[in-house]
Amino acid sequence: MLILGITTSTAQVGCAIGGHEGILGSVHSTRGRRHAETLTPAIEFLCRQTRVELGDIGAIAVDVGPGMFTGLRVGVAAAKALSHARRLPMVAVISLDLLAFPVRHSNRLIVCAIDAGRGELFHASYRHVPGGVQRTSEPEVSTPADLASDLMATNDEVLLVGDGSLRHRAKFDGITRVELADQGMAHPHAGSLVQLAHARAIREDFVGPGAAAPLYLRRPDAEINWQTRDTVR
Repeated sequence: MLILGITTSTAQVGCAIGGHEGILGSVHSTRGRRHAETLTPAIEFLCRQTRVELGDIGAIAVDVGPGMFTGLRVGVAAAKALSHARRLPMVAVISLDLLAFPVRHSNRLIVCAIDAGRGELFHASYRHVPGGVQRTSEPEVSTPADLASDLMATNDEVLLVGDGSLRHRAKFDGITRVELADQGMAHPHAGSLVQLAHARAIREDFVGPGAAAPLYLRRPDAEINWQTRDTVR
């Protein structure tokens, strides 16, 4: 089964195609946060380069966040549209899980942190387990200072991964036993999405299009601003 993976939860837009033979190809772009304008051409380019037709795809995998509100809507909406139009099963994967997957062999505590805007981070913690990595805390939103305090309180060696840690690295650089992963690990990779989704597809661990809802963790800026305006009035 070939799987098309779509990830748009951060400033990076990504898509990949793969299956039991591994990743056939992937496309990623971080220019200008133009998710809606970038995603469809990226998928078309990927299909041409891999010589795969959309009719050859057997399942759709999508990164459901947490992450950027607008980006998540674009990716999830595109995945649902493809799923409906072609009657394909879907696999939904949390963005923080995608960040942890490439560093799954680390024996350190893995903490993944995505920039949430407004001076906040979406984050979760992970541990290496036989065959992969296991999430040890649920995704949450907090300030970099709060996360730094939590890391200072632990006795573990920590690998901190994600664009959120890099954007607020001044909060973490002075903490002993904490290493920040480099820019190459900053965003969820569509190839990791396809790899994780393929394992779930083998188990037929699918979700219906209606169940593939974005994981926002907080209300969008527009809703908060609207409520604030009404309060001020």
